[in-house]
Amino acid sequence: MDNPVQGRILRVMDTDIIIVGGGLNGPALAIAAAQAGFTVTIIDRLPIDTRADPAFDGRSYALAHASMRLLRGIGVWDAVKDKAQPMLEIKVTDGRAGEGPSPWMLHFDHAEIEEGPMGYMVEDRHLRRAFLDAMAADDRITQLSRETVVAQAAEAGGVTVTLASGRAVRGRLLVGSDGRASGTAERAGIKRTGWGYGQMGVVCAVAHEKPHNGIAHQFFMPAGPLAILPLTGNRSAIVWSEGDSRAAELMAMDDDAFLAALRPAFGSFLGQISLVGARFAYPLNLTLANSFVADRVALVGDAAHGVHPIAGQGLNAGLRDVAALADVLESARARGEDIGAPQVLARYQQWRRFDTTTLAIATDTFNRLFSNDNPLLRAARDIGMGMVNAAPALRRAFIRQAAGLSGDLPRLMRG
Repeated sequence: MDNPVQGRILRVMDTDIIIVGGGLNGPALAIAAAQAGFTVTIIDRLPIDTRADPAFDGRSYALAHASMRLLRGIGVWDAVKDKAQPMLEIKVTDGRAGEGPSPWMLHFDHAEIEEGPMGYMVEDRHLRRAFLDAMAADDRITQLSRETVVAQAAEAGGVTVTLASGRAVRGRLLVGSDGRASGTAERAGIKRTGWGYGQMGVVCAVAHEKPHNGIAHQFFMPAGPLAILPLTGNRSAIVWSEGDSRAAELMAMDDDAFLAALRPAFGSFLGQISLVGARFAYPLNLTLANSFVADRVALVGDAAHGVHPIAGQGLNAGLRDVAALADVLESARARGEDIGAPQVLARYQQWRRFDTTTLAIATDTFNRLFSNDNPLLRAARDIGMGMVNAAPALRRAFIRQAAGLSGDLPRLMRG
């Protein structure tokens, strides 16, 4: 069909599913949907060469065990498993920089569950490359890079998006995987609820003298948590939550000054440290879409729910959205249903809404409880950690939750 766009007559591309956003959740959904037999067009504002940059820039992701299963299920895991660092233990402590941790500690060990490591740390460059290669190898996936959506319109039997280049794409379902400021959600009239924390996450990677032994550390300090997450070799990823003004100071420092500021919080348990790659900072906030669906629209990942990184579950929650939506769409097609019909999208929302709202409340509560120096709250949280650590059944439940193995798992996450 012909469609007038920007004063020209252009041919409209036809596809089953249109995905806006080329980060990580969008490609994961594209691959899962294509392998289920759908045709998919994924629209990405960045060029493919930028996504495929092989240089290490300091960014890495904590993939829960269930997320690894999804990657394995869609054929991506084999491309990254040799570059992934298993997380064998998690140690959670409370204290102040330069004073060492509180004697109360939560200690999670993968040996307490049967499935294996609780999760894996994978560098951004390896994961993106694996997704790009998998999409390029599937002729049911069309990648439109350097493109942005300027308009979308639901119509009888489908939805059409118009691109800044003048091209248009028509499908049966539009999926927004375009981040916390999702244009897809905004154009669909979906409002958001949320607030900022007055914190920023400073992200980098360090090399260290001693081996980390696959142990992840979460150190709660008054201004916010510091996560030290094991990478391959003697390297660790850092996610340091600080107040806005202090984070801006840290980002303005040269490398030597930044390391001098980091060392009191990091400690000396891994020996001398040095920076590897670049530093990044991003504002920390909570943002929930008031609905995960609209007329022929579904939201996944940060477009649906953006949470504090305190539990490292942001990407994992998005991948769970991907697995759930893929399940719902495949089942709908098997029943002969229109994949963009309201009753189909309602099933996806019902599956994911409660889980992500619970996660948002939990991360918000933990951040408010731990990101302060109130002596009463410090005593209460230390006692609470000690009680959980002393109760094997409760500790095991926390481990399974961290590994993404609790609740109603989509097919791709069942193993």
